[in-house]
Amino acid sequence: MAVMGALRYRRASNIPLKRQTVPVSVLRPMCGADDNTEACLRTVFAQDYPAFEVLLSVHEESDAAVPVARKVMAEFPHIPSRLLVVGVSPLPNAKVWSLRTLVPAAANEIIMMTDSDIGLERDCLAITVAELAREGVALITCPYRAVPGWSFWSRSEAMGLNTEFLAGMLTARMLNGMDYAIGCTIVTRKADLESIGGLLLLQRYLAEDFVMGNLLHKAKREVVLSRSVIEHHIGGNEFLRNWKHRLRWARSTRRSRGWAYVGELFTKTTAIALLLILMNPQAWGIAVVALCFRAAAAFFTGIWILNDPLLEKYWFLLPLEDISSFVTWSLGFFGKTITWRGRELVLAADGTLQAAQAQGPHPEG
Repeated sequence: MAVMGALRYRRASNIPLKRQTVPVSVLRPMCGADDNTEACLRTVFAQDYPAFEVLLSVHEESDAAVPVARKVMAEFPHIPSRLLVVGVSPLPNAKVWSLRTLVPAAANEIIMMTDSDIGLERDCLAITVAELAREGVALITCPYRAVPGWSFWSRSEAMGLNTEFLAGMLTARMLNGMDYAIGCTIVTRKADLESIGGLLLLQRYLAEDFVMGNLLHKAKREVVLSRSVIEHHIGGNEFLRNWKHRLRWARSTRRSRGWAYVGELFTKTTAIALLLILMNPQAWGIAVVALCFRAAAAFFTGIWILNDPLLEKYWFLLPLEDISSFVTWSLGFFGKTITWRGRELVLAADGTLQAAQAQGPHPEG
């Protein structure tokens, strides 16, 4: 099914697009700086598009991202840009707090919201705006190619994201259409955002991107998985931080997708095949067939669609990543506390979140 989903996605990506010139506001909340922050930000300013502005935000003037932002802004004086200090977020979802300042400050109706660890191809803005211009389309969400940092666990996670995660997306797209979004890079309109309650509603959720796409889908507005592939630099966390990050994601997905999270069992092919052999060694033939399907899905997503050089080089480590993914998925069924940017948060059954030490009503300020 993942292979069929990949084929349908590529077929849809061949539909001609009409180039647009409507002005766009690119919004990028920033928090801290790492080795890739400057290079990723530069890809935003270097877009091959005739009319756009860039709005950046930090929580405090002392943020390490401030000198990086000012340096890149100075390199592109012909691009209208501003850096806004939005204050420390009183909300658990600090990203949405920043966007609540950036969206009203945007001069244009069409907005691109993109994370600070994302690198864009030069034609990303042109492609996504053209896709948004098609009738009935309300939101564009971009697939990404995960780029690891220095650590082994980062490379392992990147291979999993570039094969299993995208395979799940393409399968869901084929079965249900895109009924959610992933928030690394989203293009939409202010009016469409407001039609579902705006950021005031979305600020209560950990997976605000998922909810944004899901609400638009329920409102009979189309969400499109873009043909523009972005780069997501996931950093080089050591084992413990990497594991906590994965567990946060798993618990968030369980709350967001419900029974669909249970259905991810059928994507854990390697672990299931190994369990089958342990339970019945004579069933090794079925296990081999299952692993061949897994290899095909990895090729069509990681190589054919994402052109991932990591998978081409370290493909033999993919079974280890598959087992790690199975363990994390299993643990995702338990617990409701997550750690996000150093804060302990409680994830409610509906996907909303709040500080662990203050489990009262959600702040609406």
